[in-house]
Amino acid sequence: MEPRAAAASALAKVIRQGRSLASVLPVAVNQVETRNAGLVQELCYGSARWYPQLQRLLAQLLVRPLKAKDSDIKAALIIGLYQLIYTRVPDHAAISASVNATRQLKKDWASKLVNGVLRRFQRERDALMAALADDPEYRLAHPAWMIDAIDAAWPQQAAAIFTANNDHPPFTLRANTRRVTVSQLQQQLRDADIACTPTPFSDSGVTLARALDVNELPGFQAGQVSVQDEAAQLAAGLLLLQPGQRVLDACCAPGGKTGHILEREPALEHLVGVDLEARRLQRVSDNLERLQLQAELICGDATQPQQWWQGPPFDRILLDAPCSATGVIRRHPDIKLLRNSADIAKLAQLQLRLLQALWPLLAPGGMLVYATCSIMPAENTEVIEQFLSACSCARHHVIDAPWGLAQPFGRQLLPRAAGHDGFYYARLQKAGAAEKTGLQQ
Repeated sequence: MEPRAAAASALAKVIRQGRSLASVLPVAVNQVETRNAGLVQELCYGSARWYPQLQRLLAQLLVRPLKAKDSDIKAALIIGLYQLIYTRVPDHAAISASVNATRQLKKDWASKLVNGVLRRFQRERDALMAALADDPEYRLAHPAWMIDAIDAAWPQQAAAIFTANNDHPPFTLRANTRRVTVSQLQQQLRDADIACTPTPFSDSGVTLARALDVNELPGFQAGQVSVQDEAAQLAAGLLLLQPGQRVLDACCAPGGKTGHILEREPALEHLVGVDLEARRLQRVSDNLERLQLQAELICGDATQPQQWWQGPPFDRILLDAPCSATGVIRRHPDIKLLRNSADIAKLAQLQLRLLQALWPLLAPGGMLVYATCSIMPAENTEVIEQFLSACSCARHHVIDAPWGLAQPFGRQLLPRAAGHDGFYYARLQKAGAAEKTGLQQ
């Protein structure tokens, strides 16, 4: 299949069916020649990144909106506009390929429409863009509800957040310090002509000047290094791990934090990783196998721990809760299409249920670290506040760190251009016998 037709088919599933790019891209990539796989991915991710803006332009160009059943033609037009604005593909080639895509999508009737719309944009580009200059969705390339929510939560930082969200994400590695130091990893990368710099907050991280295929990374197959954003690398350190502890990693897929916990404290008594989906749990298993690490992996619902755990309590729990993922939009730009304002309250309810369900599994004196990749206070500090107000045996354990912004409870990292993703962490301790680790109640 021609790459634009494959990309349009994939993007249409996101637009109409609410499916994620991660779930539809593998099919699209398999429909094209190997050499075109990267182009399909770029067209889909780039079009999703700028979708709110491109959609506003398209609305000006269409005499009447397309029917829902023609979401693939809408996607082809969005992809055509993306190429004309944001890529170095010559205009004539972008238009011609977009027209050809309609035929491969078996909608020959749309070829004149696509040709006419894209050629009109080519002629009237400056005027069309100028007419939308004051439109927030066009200017910021975010849906209106998200613009309002970010402006309300982070008025001083909103502009920087929008910029970071529209940027390409940095490519950051985590050294497996059981096998290689950060300094040794840096030297290996430089020897391979790969420019890199150490991360400012994670003591295990290195950020590359450009993204690479993981198979090009020195030591990747040998388990010396993993790909993980700096913000996510902070989780293992916040657990204050000690030898002999029992640790639960809840909602653990794809396993980056699971591996980091085992790398950071090799003398744990036991680590259990639980996730709802068997398919995602397989990724955890694959990652641990590459790192030559072991954990007990359980496919189960973290809101129903009685169904999968009758063992002794845990000294540490990491709850990496399902969330809106508004802190990682640059990695998953389809979030702009998939999320809506009602999702935030629903997710906050789920996050609170998870905390309430897992708390009984924590030993007295033990610690739970709550994490999300959201920047919405309703999913973060407000969830923790609600939990603490109802749980008399839970104590907020202050995170004293040089990163992020202190919140009423926990700390919030906001996405930084060329830096870490958006992430939230809070630490809670359970009242009871003081631990030998020196934690205070």
